[in-house]
Amino acid sequence: MARRMGSLLVILVLLAAAPLVAGRSVPLPSASQQQAYKKPIQTQRPFNIAHRGASGEFPEETVEAYHRAIEVGADFIETDVSATKDGKLICFHDVTLDDTTDVVNYTKFADRKRTYEVERVNVTGFFTVDFTLEEIQSLRINQRFDTRDPSYNGKFGIITFDEFIQIALNADRVVGIYPECKNPVFMNQHVKWPEGKTFEDEFTETLLKHGYKGKYLSKDWQKQPLLIQSFAPTALKKISKLTDSPLVFLIDDVTVNTQDNNLTFAEITSNEYFKYLKSIGVVGLGPWKDTIAVPDAQNFIQTPTDFVARAHAHGLQVHPYTFRNENSRLKYNYHLDPYVEYSFWTNEIGVDGFFTDFPRTLHMYQEWTSPLNVTKAKSAAELISKIADLVDSYTN
Repeated sequence: MARRMGSLLVILVLLAAAPLVAGRSVPLPSASQQQAYKKPIQTQRPFNIAHRGASGEFPEETVEAYHRAIEVGADFIETDVSATKDGKLICFHDVTLDDTTDVVNYTKFADRKRTYEVERVNVTGFFTVDFTLEEIQSLRINQRFDTRDPSYNGKFGIITFDEFIQIALNADRVVGIYPECKNPVFMNQHVKWPEGKTFEDEFTETLLKHGYKGKYLSKDWQKQPLLIQSFAPTALKKISKLTDSPLVFLIDDVTVNTQDNNLTFAEITSNEYFKYLKSIGVVGLGPWKDTIAVPDAQNFIQTPTDFVARAHAHGLQVHPYTFRNENSRLKYNYHLDPYVEYSFWTNEIGVDGFFTDFPRTLHMYQEWTSPLNVTKAKSAAELISKIADLVDSYTN
């Protein structure tokens, strides 16, 4: 035993002395080299997609929400990309600023209220496309839901798409980004970019500028994971001609037609349409979860549809939205327990990712039920043991 401990001590001393070779100091890796040493994104279990960041804790799509999401284990941070009057790309979900900012408190903006048609419905409010980036960034963000912690209301601002990307790139491990090309029809109607460029052009060029490229699971993709999402199939088709990055088609409620080509839910969830989506580079589908496990009037889910099985048959992943911890968001089948909900969707339905407002909860559930580090830790221990055996055999 003493000899074994001595061998292990020799190994540790050698490892500690590794930076010194023949009396010379070996330089530490540069910042760019350190980037290559980051812990890679996991692909062994369903993706933990932080919906607008850790939006259950902090106001959505803020720096703080994204930092918290990374801190608690999200695989991807998700955002909605919209545009300002001067054509700058920002991270903001709604076409109007009314619900999650303090815009109504500014008398200087009182005359900006407008009524526009959005997805075939008239909407009245303060639209992002009527404010410059400088004006937008003077506003403060509030929590969307009254049931969530209000203590951060009014403390954080709206960030740009570039700033969002930098948050992921500067993380201490590889963190994917999952941006949505939001309301492209509306954005192209109200914002004009130089040289006839479109919203889709600006969106994609920003990603390329930051080095995002490569098909799903390619070496380039694994360095900087990216999934591009949109509810607009024509936007995805345009983007597919500008980049080889993987795409995800979002699917709304059964009563909602697509915003661009007015296709019905039945049409876009048919096997033929799945084949078409696959042909333009779509690797996954993002359906509203209530269209898969449909709830009844008593708040109990009924037998799930065959949506996931059919999608998988076409080689398409399924990332349903949105998973939330609040009791009012949980169906009674889950006994008001988000772990039970995650278990059901993981083991019974078999989805490939979760859009969640609470990435901490999902991460804790996954670490409990399907930890990633067991095999690696075992392998490292076995390696050290084998090295010790070699040292022992040499000294004997």
